[in-house]
Amino acid sequence: MRAQATAVYFPKEGLTQTAAISGTTAVVTTAFEAQTRFVVLDADVGCHVIFGTAPTATTAEFHMVASVPYAFAVRPGQKVAVIQDSAAGTGTLWVSEVTF
Repeated sequence: MRAQATAVYFPKEGLTQTAAISGTTAVVTTAFEAQTRFVVLDADVGCHVIFGTAPTATTAEFHMVASVPYAFAVRPGQKVAVIQDSAAGTGTLWVSEVTF
């Protein structure tokens, strides 16, 4: 049996963005930096996210549960788009570029 492991992330100073979660797609303003390989996302409502250079989120994309941080591997220059889960209501998505 394996013990549960917790990853330790170091947020990059000044590289946290937010996006308003609603019934329409919202995209973070700034693309991820050249050295960024991981981001941690946290949302205060259920939502769906997708990554890309010009992403558009739909409710068919990856589902995030409210108040549970998720870590994702990303490519430099990408952005994240978010849309609310059908019954979740509006909220905020926090996007932090991190390193280990």
